[in-house]
Amino acid sequence: MSEQGEWRLTAIDARELLITKLEHAARTLRLDRMISFGGSTHPFAEYFKGFENVEAVRRIFGQKTEEVLAKLRVEFTWVRSYMWVSGADGHLTISSYYLNHGDRVDVYLDLIHELVHVRQFMEGKELFDSNYNYIDRPTELEAYRYAVEEARNLGLSDERICRYLKTEWMSDEDMQRLARTLGVEYVRAH
Repeated sequence: MSEQGEWRLTAIDARELLITKLEHAARTLRLDRMISFGGSTHPFAEYFKGFENVEAVRRIFGQKTEEVLAKLRVEFTWVRSYMWVSGADGHLTISSYYLNHGDRVDVYLDLIHELVHVRQFMEGKELFDSNYNYIDRPTELEAYRYAVEEARNLGLSDERICRYLKTEWMSDEDMQRLARTLGVEYVRAH
């Protein structure tokens, strides 16, 4: 690859990282209540058929699984990020790019993680409590615990779970602390 090609790849990666950080900051500052990142919402069950039968999802919602998923709305956004729950009304927002190009296992585990946030929103919990760092926030820890439990059910190694857990906004030290808190042996993600 040419130097110019490498520079363009780095520039694209830097832009994506900036957008991801802005989207994360908007959620943390609760700006997502005022800003729409995509457009219209759609029934979750139309796009994620059969999720009401997934045991990990049933553990999240219990007997209300079918009812919750039937009412849940999903918004697909152009923002090249991951997915999150709207602090305004609890709908799920998913990056179309991530859904189409992300690792299938990561997308699935993120859905499990975000569905925990949907339940937390329904319970009136503060999803973006700025009194906590991201990795110490009780709502995040609960959601990550569900995702890690499902990762283990899928047979993922601790190294693979660490690759899943690592985000752009998390330092290596934060990643180590999160892994330790979740009972995952830290293996530096490459």
